[in-house]
Amino acid sequence: MSGVPMSASIHGLACELTHGPSGTRIETVPPRDNGGTGASFSPTDLVGAALAACALSTMALLAQRQGLGWGDARASVEKRMNAAPRRIGELVLAIEMPREVRPEHRPALEEAALTCPVARSLHPDVKLPIVFRYPPG
Repeated sequence: MSGVPMSASIHGLACELTHGPSGTRIETVPPRDNGGTGASFSPTDLVGAALAACALSTMALLAQRQGLGWGDARASVEKRMNAAPRRIGELVLAIEMPREVRPEHRPALEEAALTCPVARSLHPDVKLPIVFRYPPG
C-alpha cells in the first residue's frame, strides 16, 4: 500500500494543510459554533467536500473507463453536526447529473457514487442521504 504524504501546522486557530506531492495548501478554521471564526472550511467541512468530490470523480472515472456519455456535473453537500458527542451526524448530498448520461447507465454511475472511497471510509453512524437529479427530457 502506497501513501500520500501531507502535513499540517497551526497558527492560532488557523491550520494550514499541505499536500506533499503537489505542494498545494489549504487552510481550515474552526466554525463559529465551536469557538472559531468560520472564515474558511473547518476540518469537518472538508469531510463533506471530500464526499462530494469523491462521488463526482468516481462517476466521471467510471464513465471515462467505460466510454459512457458524461458531461459537467455538480454536487451540493450539507454537513449536519451532532452535539454530544460532537461529530458529523449527516452529510446530505445532492448531485446534479449531466444531460449526457443515458438512462440505462444511471444505476452503474449512481452505485459508483454511493460506494466511492470516501463514502466507504465514513463510520456507519454517519447518515448519507444522496439524491441524484437528472435534467428533464
